[in-house]
Amino acid sequence: MALTDEAMDKIKSMILAGELPPGARLPKEDVLAGQLGLSRGTLREAVRALTAMKILVTRQGDGTYVSSLEPHLLLETLSFAADVSQGRTAQQLLQVRRMLEPQATGLAAALLRPHDLQELRDILDRGRSAATVEEFVAHDTAFHLRIVEAVGNPVLSMLLQVLSTRTQRVRIVRGTRTRHALDSAKQDHEEILHALQTRDAPLAVSAATVHIAAVEQWLAISLIDDPLDAIDE
Repeated sequence: MALTDEAMDKIKSMILAGELPPGARLPKEDVLAGQLGLSRGTLREAVRALTAMKILVTRQGDGTYVSSLEPHLLLETLSFAADVSQGRTAQQLLQVRRMLEPQATGLAAALLRPHDLQELRDILDRGRSAATVEEFVAHDTAFHLRIVEAVGNPVLSMLLQVLSTRTQRVRIVRGTRTRHALDSAKQDHEEILHALQTRDAPLAVSAATVHIAAVEQWLAISLIDDPLDAIDE
């Protein structure tokens, strides 16, 4: 095991043992390095890595602290994996999204308030007039996120953002027959919104499943066309 990895494990062990609870300030660098039997340089590298992972947070002029360690915060660091995913990996992420998002959409059917439904209607209207794929995908992302937010589970919301980031969505659409993909997505969105407006949870689950399955199909086609470079710009 590399020295930096070992140092990271030691700090994480302190957190798990409750020696450094969420919000706790880390001891001074020389003190902590001595306590863990590490060089200050190795400790510094470990702290940098854990900060990038949102496990630690550095406050300028005040020191380094353990973050809140809330799951949705820690999941943010996984978004890059979805951004750069290609081929089979992107397909696997979408499969997991299909397992989770339709159920969340069904739950939202009973929770969305009239002004929430109006907001979803406005998002779709703006998406219909989008001039570019990027602009459409921005509205598409907002539409799905707004639905999932109604469930009130920030971990679920962040996980679904990770599974399908805006960057990934743009690349998938651009890897298809764009006009057909956009028209199909717009129709899917209308069916999802209709199910939500009528408070029909089973229909909402079905409509969301069909929509995500269609995205998987677009990606599968691009894999067949170019298996070595699917959805890669």
